[in-house]
Amino acid sequence: MRIARLGDDELRIESVNPPTTEREPEHVHPGQESGAEVRSGALVFEIGGERRRVGPGESVVIPPNTPHRFWNESEEVAHSVQFFRPALDIAAFFETYFELARRRELKEGGDIPLTRVAAMVPEFRDEIRLTRPPWPVVRAMSALLWPVARLRGVRGRLEYDADAPAP
Repeated sequence: MRIARLGDDELRIESVNPPTTEREPEHVHPGQESGAEVRSGALVFEIGGERRRVGPGESVVIPPNTPHRFWNESEEVAHSVQFFRPALDIAAFFETYFELARRRELKEGGDIPLTRVAAMVPEFRDEIRLTRPPWPVVRAMSALLWPVARLRGVRGRLEYDADAPAP
């Protein structure tokens, strides 16, 4: 993963996605347009319930607040550059997520533990929201579990160190 901040206007993330049957959870970016330019391989995007395969040289743009997810169902690695406009604080979300992965603190399939979600919701509510359970339920759950997370020292934002060894 390589993150390039283009001021406040745009964030670009170079990513490599191996073939997998795992799909990221459906989510929205409430105040950001997002999308990807596929450099090699192919990714499948589900945007607003419609499925679209995006191959080399193709791109997809996802309007703000549109439910979506993507995955690589092919047999080869996909290389893409994802983008977010405006950048807001989405870089910190991805840095936190990849630091959790580096620390091996994600659940099977890449899910974030519930107490961590409770801490992350207030931090990144303007950048990313899961569509299930519904946002009001997620907010209520976060409000209830946030004190527990705080007592346990769980923070909603972590610094990512790509050069640090995995624990």
